Amino acid sequence: MIDPAKILLPATARGTPILLLRAADWKKAETALPAATRAWAKANGFKAEAGRALMVPDSNGAVGQVLAGLSDTEPFVSGQISRQLPEGAYVLHGKPASLDLFALGWCLEAYGFDSYRKAAGKLVQLACPKGVDRDGVLRSARASYLVRDLVNTPASDMGPDELEATARAVAKAHKALIKVISGKQLEREFPMIHAVGKASPRAPRLIDFSWGPAKGPKLTLVGKGVCFDTGGLDIKPASGMLLMKKDMGGAANVLGLAQMIMDAKLPVRLRVLIPAVENSISGNAFRPGDVLQSRKGLTIEIGNTDAEGRLVLGDALALADEDKPDLIIDMATLTGAARVALGPDLPPFYTDDDSLSAELEASGRREHDPVWRLPFWQPYTRLFESSIADMNNSGDSWFAGSITAALFLKRFVEHAKAYLHFDVFAWTPAARPGRPKGGEAQAIRALFAMISSRYAK
Repeated sequence: MIDPAKILLPATARGTPILLLRAADWKKAETALPAATRAWAKANGFKAEAGRALMVPDSNGAVGQVLAGLSDTEPFVSGQISRQLPEGAYVLHGKPASLDLFALGWCLEAYGFDSYRKAAGKLVQLACPKGVDRDGVLRSARASYLVRDLVNTPASDMGPDELEATARAVAKAHKALIKVISGKQLEREFPMIHAVGKASPRAPRLIDFSWGPAKGPKLTLVGKGVCFDTGGLDIKPASGMLLMKKDMGGAANVLGLAQMIMDAKLPVRLRVLIPAVENSISGNAFRPGDVLQSRKGLTIEIGNTDAEGRLVLGDALALADEDKPDLIIDMATLTGAARVALGPDLPPFYTDDDSLSAELEASGRREHDPVWRLPFWQPYTRLFESSIADMNNSGDSWFAGSITAALFLKRFVEHAKAYLHFDVFAWTPAARPGRPKGGEAQAIRALFAMISSRYAK
C-alpha cells in the first residue's frame, strides 16, 4: 500500500498545470485560451465535460497542460480526472467547490489493493493546493486505506488473530493501552461472544484498547469483528458467503476512525472494543433454539444463528455501557435490510439524540460522507419477543430488519449519555470517482468531523 503522502505532495512541489473548467463556463473560458490550445480542444471535442481530462501537448510533444472538467455534483471528480492522466506530478489552476475534497478524492483514487498480485497502478501526484489542510486530507486518506485493506483481505489471512494484530499495531503507533480477553475468561465474562466464535479453530476474543486524557470526555467505539460468517448452522447459500470476508467491516471502520482521532490528538478519552470471532460450523456450534446468557444478564433465544453480529455486539456494548461514557458509537455490517432500504452508499444510523443527529448529518454533507437517520421505533420490539427468554435474536418476522436489529442492540445500552448505531455496508460494488470497487470506509469522516466539533473546543 502506497502512503498517500506520496500522492499529495507539499504545496511547493512543481508539476504539469491542470486548468479546471466548468462546462457552463466553457464558451467564455475557451476564448481566453491560446489559439493552439483552442484548436486542440476543438479537434478533440473537448467542452469541459465533468470529469473529462484533455492532455494538451507542448512544442516538444510532451504533455504541457491538462484541461479538466469540474462537476457540481461529484466532489471526488478529481479521482476521475487523475485516472486519465499519465504518471507524473500536477499542479491545480482553478478552484473546485471544495479544494479539500478535490485533494482527498485524488488520494482515494490512488488506492490499490496489491497484496496478491503486482500492482499495475501508476504514480499520479498532486501538489497540495494552497489553503488545503494537507495533514487532515492525509489523515482521512490513511484511515480509508486502512479500512479498505482490512475489508479486502480474504478471511484466510484476516481472522481474529490478524484483526488483533492490526488493532495492536494501531494502538502501539499511538501509545494506547491494549488488552485482549480470550479463553475461559471470555467464556465467563462475555458468553455471547464466546458462543458465536467457539465453533471455529480460530479462537474468539474481545480486543479492548484505551487512549487519551483520563479526564477527557469518554468516547467508546464498538466494532463488529466477524471475520467470516458462514451463517452457522443456519448456513448461508454459496452466493451469500461470497462477500462474508467483509463482515468485519464495522471493526475495520472503527479502527480507521480511532486512528484518525488519535492522530489528530483530539481531547477525548477513547476506548475501542472489538469482538473478533469467526462464525463457523462444528459439533460445538451454537444452535437454533439455544438460549444464551449475556454479559448484561439478559437471556437470548437463538432464532437464527446467522443473526450473530448482534450477539457479539451485545456483550461488547454491555461492557462499554458499564463505564457510563459520554458517547457510544457502534459500527457493524449488520443487516441486508439496511441495503434494501438505502442501498450500498448510504449507511443508516440510529440515535435518540436529535442534536447529535443534526450535527452528524451536517458533517456528512460537508465531508461528502453521507449518512441517513432511521428511527428506534419502539413498537417493533414485539418483533423479537421470545416465549422462553428475554429476547429472540431474530424474531419471527422479516419486516424492518435493520430497525429491529438496532432495537435489539439498544437493550444493552442504558447508562451512556448518548448512543449511535451504524449499519454499514463497507463495500463499493462498482467503481466511482475516488471509490474503487471493494472494501470501503463509510461514515468515519462524518463521525470524525462531528466528534472534532463536539469535543475539540
